[in-house]
This record gives sequence, structure tokens and C-alpha cells, in this order.
Amino acid sequence: MSKSRPGTSSKAPPAAERILIVRPSALGDVCRSVPVLASLRRAYPAARIDWIVQDSFAPAIAHHPALTSVIAFPRNEFGRMARRMRYGPILRWMSELRRRHYDLVLDCQGLARSAIFTWATRAPRRIGYANAPEAAWLAYTTLSRADMDMHAVDRMLSLVSAAGVDPVRDMRLYPDPDEARALEGQIGPEPFIIIAPTSRWPGKRWPQQRFIDAARAMLDAGVRRVVVVGAPSERDQCSGLIELARSDPRIIDRVGATTVGGLLALVSRSTAVLCNDSAVLHMAVGLEKPLVALYGPTRVNRVGPYRRDADVIQHVRESDRLDHKNDAAGTALMERITVAEVVEAVLRRYRSVV
Repeated sequence: MSKSRPGTSSKAPPAAERILIVRPSALGDVCRSVPVLASLRRAYPAARIDWIVQDSFAPAIAHHPALTSVIAFPRNEFGRMARRMRYGPILRWMSELRRRHYDLVLDCQGLARSAIFTWATRAPRRIGYANAPEAAWLAYTTLSRADMDMHAVDRMLSLVSAAGVDPVRDMRLYPDPDEARALEGQIGPEPFIIIAPTSRWPGKRWPQQRFIDAARAMLDAGVRRVVVVGAPSERDQCSGLIELARSDPRIIDRVGATTVGGLLALVSRSTAVLCNDSAVLHMAVGLEKPLVALYGPTRVNRVGPYRRDADVIQHVRESDRLDHKNDAAGTALMERITVAEVVEAVLRRYRSVV
């Protein structure tokens, strides 16, 4: 297997009629991978460009005008099949990738599973990271030697450069027009702030009571409405805000009540977004929404809102260990963020629009 170093050129990129992007998950990463799609479409205006994405996350990109089609990866279903040792449907799904005869495949995830999908295509040009973990690099014919300290978006765009394509830093996301119309009837025309108070990792969560205090302060300062969002499994993380919504009609509880497509449409209608480091943050970036992002034990230069560092509130000291899996250290960092500074930042953005 030959390996080549990436390079950029103003020359026309190598010919390709069928292109595949491999980025199955997670939802926030899927949202911030769209510059790869935008870059490829500009370079190959007539090509077929498909995207392997986890089926539950497909609505985040399904309506992007640069995309030809989504190839849904049914992760949960395949997981159940694998546990029962029923590999036939999985192998048939992977065989279909080969039958599509892709010319060019970019693995934007760079893990063993995505590398297997990439290798299964048998495409003559398969591009991935030279330093990909889990020996994923063995699946690629061309390697990008991107620095691990690069922002995740720039790292993915290094794959584009390795393909001989000039990067396009277009983060735009496109909600489902039907979801957007339905939302208009449910939410109405008044401006609102989205609060997304959840995170998979406890060390990334701003204390729930502070979200409650911030919501009250913003409403007292003239914000018309607050909409609280989260996954069905995250209602415990939002319990205080949900309880507050029962007594204050200005607070709307949408926790567990919004699909991925509905959430994207909701963010597109919002006036501003307040959130922890989560998928909602990357939706706000892709929809060019005013944003206040609360960060603790995370390296913003790698995974923060792309080119929007001014929208981040984070208080890091030289002695801090940035490890989002260390709950105690992360919580201590998140607790340095005060209610007053958050409210001031959100109101400034809200008032600039309303």
C-alpha cells in the first residue's frame, strides 16, 4: 500500500465522480464536518457525494444542498445483531459500499470502525490521518499528517488538502424546511433563548442551579422566553428548569420532545443560545446564531466553537489539568463561571438582535 504526504495546490484536483465522506458520529462532530462537504462540492460540482452517518444523526446534514445522499449507519441495530452473532446484514451493508464504486473516500473520524468502512469501499483513493488510533491508518492509501493540536475542523480539512482540494471553511447547516414550518406553529413568532444545560460528562456541566438562576435573571431583564432542550435521557440534568417551566409559562420545556431535525430547526429560530460543550453549540455555529458557550476541562483551541473563541466563557489557570473525564477537576473549573457573567453575555447578544 503506497502512502503519500498531503499537499495543497491551485491546480485542478484529481478526477473523481463518486466521493464518500465517512463521519458516523458524534452529533456535534457531524455538524462541524460540513466544511469537508462544502470543499468537495466546490472542487467537484458534478460528482456524487455521499456521507456515512449514524442513522439518528442523519437529519443534521440530510438537507445540505452539497450532499447527494446519506448512507445511514444503523449503529444500535447492528450492535444488537453483533451481540447475537448475526453478521449477515452487517456484511451485506458493507458489501454495498464496494458496489457503489467510489473513486475517493475521506475518513473524517479516524477510528477502527470508520476505517473498516473506508477500507470496505475498496476505493483507489482512501484518505485518513497518519496518526489515527486503533491502527485505523492501515485502511488508507493517502495519509494526512495533521497535528493533534489543530482544531478539529482544521484537522478534517487537512484530509481535503491531502485529496488535492482547496479547503472551504463553510460551516453552514440547513434545517429541514418542513420541521421549521411545523416549529413556527408550535413555538410562535416571539424571540427566545435556548438553554442546553446538559452534557454526557459531569465535568463539562455548569451547575444546574446556576442555569436556573441565569434563566430567572434573563427573564427579569426582559427576555421574552426561554426554551430548555436536551435528550430524553437527560431530563434529570434539567429537572430544576423543568420544574420552573411548570410555574412560569415563559419557560418552555422541550427536553426529550425534539428530534435531531427538530432541534436543528429550533436552533435556527432562536435569538441566542446558552449551552455547555455539546452538539447544540455546533448547531449554533453552523446556523450563525449568537452564542454563549460554557467550557471547563476542554481545550477550546481543539474542540471549541470554530473561529468563535469570543463566545466562550472559560477560566483556566496554568496549574489546571484539562481532563473532561475527571469529574471533580472539571466541576471545579465549571464552578468558576459565575451567573452574573453568563447573564451579561447572553443579554448583550440577545439585545443586539431583538
